[in-house]
Amino acid sequence: MKRSATLLFAGLLTAWGCAPRQQAAPPVGPHRPEPVAPEMIPVVMPMATIGMPGTRDTLQYLVDSVLAAPMWRNARWGILLVDPARGDTILSHDADRLFMPASNQKLLTGAIALQRLGPDFRWHTPVLLDGTRRGSTFHGDLLVQGSGDPSISDALRGGHAASAFDGVIDALRARGITRITGRVLPWGDAMPGSTTGYGWAWDDFDASYSAAVDELMYNEGELYLYVKAGSKVGRKVTVTRAPTDRYPPLRIEAVTRDSAITALATGNAARPEPLSVAYDSIGHTVLVSGTMRLGDSTRVTIAYRHPGDAFVSALEGALRAGRISVQSAVVRRPRGRPLGNPPGHPALDTLTVIESVPFADVLRRMQKPSQNQIAELLFRTSGYVTSGDGSLDSARAVGARTLAGWGITAQDAAYRDGSGLSRHDYLTPRAVVRVLDAMHRSPWYDLFRNALPLAGVDGTIGNRMKGTPAQGNAHAKTGTLDKARSLSGYVTSSDGRLLFFSLLCNNFSVPTREVERVQDLLVSTMAGGTFPAMQ
Repeated sequence: MKRSATLLFAGLLTAWGCAPRQQAAPPVGPHRPEPVAPEMIPVVMPMATIGMPGTRDTLQYLVDSVLAAPMWRNARWGILLVDPARGDTILSHDADRLFMPASNQKLLTGAIALQRLGPDFRWHTPVLLDGTRRGSTFHGDLLVQGSGDPSISDALRGGHAASAFDGVIDALRARGITRITGRVLPWGDAMPGSTTGYGWAWDDFDASYSAAVDELMYNEGELYLYVKAGSKVGRKVTVTRAPTDRYPPLRIEAVTRDSAITALATGNAARPEPLSVAYDSIGHTVLVSGTMRLGDSTRVTIAYRHPGDAFVSALEGALRAGRISVQSAVVRRPRGRPLGNPPGHPALDTLTVIESVPFADVLRRMQKPSQNQIAELLFRTSGYVTSGDGSLDSARAVGARTLAGWGITAQDAAYRDGSGLSRHDYLTPRAVVRVLDAMHRSPWYDLFRNALPLAGVDGTIGNRMKGTPAQGNAHAKTGTLDKARSLSGYVTSSDGRLLFFSLLCNNFSVPTREVERVQDLLVSTMAGGTFPAMQ
């Protein structure tokens, strides 16, 4: 009987692509193979579970097997699977304990934004003229009043973020203006305070996934540097920037080396200094140092440290490309200057208003690739639109009030940022399921669900659960931080039951893929199972 039960369990693993991988045989010779993490060894399933009419007990035994395996002895799992139509809890394990959710936080951020902003919301960025026109010359400044539009990016503007500025160029041309003697400047301070999330790791600030955010945001905070070796050994490398061509400032110290590594007199190979791209100590200038082999080239993605400056530089570049000159160099106007005019000052003239893409496109762009900067801007926009204040404190307060309306208290959730990058975020699986339920009951359920990654099809689970009943079925949000892995969402069983699930794992020391295997197995089992009503 034990052998039959084990074969059943192994059959589930194999059929749904979650079978333990075979360890490769050690190579011949003295080389020692790399260490391999132990695979999950399931406990034997009792014969009584074979041929049962439903999948409930199968799931319970799967979870019991995971928790009993030695590889998970230092891990914490929080699991909640429910049938909402029946109000039935299929499986619960530590569902009321707090876990670090990583990007499962975006489920809360997207739901709160839908509740506060509505599905028809669009960001508007007025562009204002401050000065006087004489002929084709405008004597004064071009002011841009941001409100956190996350859609001025290559990803959401057809591969060309600067196309968002086409209306500005057209409006200037319509007025016959071809020269501006002043500056392009940010105006107002819709999102005051820190430009990074609460508790973000300072040593991640150069990484694009940890880019700063502000009321003026360009290309999701991503800067691309194209580095090419010089034409001769010893010459400096060449660097070009995109999508801004003049910002930020560069200091190039990297040189070209021979493609062959020179042997030292001792007979050991010289180890050249690798290419390095990083900001200086004050976060103003990008330093390119190290060496690059003759004939090599590469693209490096780095964050804009000062998003407002990047936006202004991008707009100036678009104006130059449109043959509208801006005479003065970029100088940031002090933040916090209120929108309005002192007595005797001429009224500001609205040149045009940049409108964002539809909210549904923004939500999908946040959820499917798990885009952190969009999440942070949705987080702060919810606070700004609700209270007139786009600070972190306002965003957290508005989020907490919204969650409370869904029955989620401070004991269930610590909502510190919008993306889940903060290691101060905490959620219970039950809180996540309550958010899923709130969205299922809302008129915007289809929009919310369809924005999530789809198993085996797209987004962050596009390569997971392929060939299983979950493929093209499970809509779920992932989450990944060091020692934190999450998967929560919706799946439909083979007997047509819509099920909610939240699978949170913290403090594991095995490879992340081992956590994913367990999550994928549980979701695939739900998708392929039947759930008759409890008698």
